[in-house]
Amino acid sequence: MSDRNIYMDHAATTPVRNEVIEAMLPYFNEKFGNPSSIYSIGRDSKKAIEESREKVSKAIGAEPREIFFTGSGTEADNWAIKGVAYANRKRGKHIITTSIEHHAVLHTCQYLESDGFEVTYLPVDADGLITAEQVRAAIRPDTILITIMFANNEIGTIQPIAEIGKVAKEAGVYFHTDAVQAMGNVHINVSEMNIDLLSMSSHKFYGPKGIGALYVKKGVKLTSFIHGGAQERGRRASTENVPAIVGFATALEIAVENMDQYNKKLLALRDRTIKEIEEKIPFIRLNGHREKRLPGNVNFSFEFIEGESLLLMLDLKGIAASSGSACTSGSLDPSHVLLAIGLPHEIAHGSLRLTFGEENTDADVDRLMEVLPAIVKRLREMSPLYEAMCKK
Repeated sequence: MSDRNIYMDHAATTPVRNEVIEAMLPYFNEKFGNPSSIYSIGRDSKKAIEESREKVSKAIGAEPREIFFTGSGTEADNWAIKGVAYANRKRGKHIITTSIEHHAVLHTCQYLESDGFEVTYLPVDADGLITAEQVRAAIRPDTILITIMFANNEIGTIQPIAEIGKVAKEAGVYFHTDAVQAMGNVHINVSEMNIDLLSMSSHKFYGPKGIGALYVKKGVKLTSFIHGGAQERGRRASTENVPAIVGFATALEIAVENMDQYNKKLLALRDRTIKEIEEKIPFIRLNGHREKRLPGNVNFSFEFIEGESLLLMLDLKGIAASSGSACTSGSLDPSHVLLAIGLPHEIAHGSLRLTFGEENTDADVDRLMEVLPAIVKRLREMSPLYEAMCKK
């Protein structure tokens, strides 16, 4: 029996690194000044923000002036999409996205549809991939924005971002990517990939919650998102959350510096878990591309069981996992991502997402594989559909 709880839901959120907490602490009390103030403790806070901006820009190959801090990745997505839409609506009202985006993008696009914009939702293949040619074919004379996530938060599939960026640049259309799951897991260079806007969120790479950022390429026409002050060069009003900004930048710097070594470990855990689940449990389906996926992501659908029951029984064994996006965990509907890759409702309901982090070990996988097959077997024994199938 494990003597500790095992956390396998890092795509939902991560713990905050000790180094990050230490970097943040002075800005709660010693250096608490308002960055807009001209006295010394205010200037200290302002300096910390600008140093953080430089660290974040360096991580993605951008310029510091192209980084704007936000309250979350969701806010960054909203700002990017609405900001481009409203600033460029005289040029056109057509937006291109995919059917598997995070709801921060999908719901924003749906909101814009209610305000007269047109949105094309590109279908994905069985692995959750789209192609640059699909994007090219969807572009119209009135297309003003392409918004496609870098890597899917549920099934881990990584899109051909550089190829899509090239298509967007050739067409003269702004390209935004929700890189919330990719940051800290994938090497990103916004210039080389022709990315115009990019959203990120600190708590996905061992930083604090409640802080995100939006990269906006110099020259992109974008409306301000929050009005009421001159912060973030007049683009995003409100007093800056200095401790969180410092934590964000510190966490990202550490993640990028250690990415290759960290990913090597995650890949080993991921591939071992996939192999053992496929060997030990029948009537399953791996969701997402087998190779073009995030290094720590495992997503399976198990026939003849409910995912919620599986999660509850894993929790009783001390293992924290999920069935998909943490933002929709209260919904009874099956994952829109799993439906988009072609799974029927009954199989989509039986999904399990395991996302590994740096504290996970082979012993954690040992424990998972000690309990998971038995849990699946027990749940299937309660299913009349499974019983009927076994009698065939």
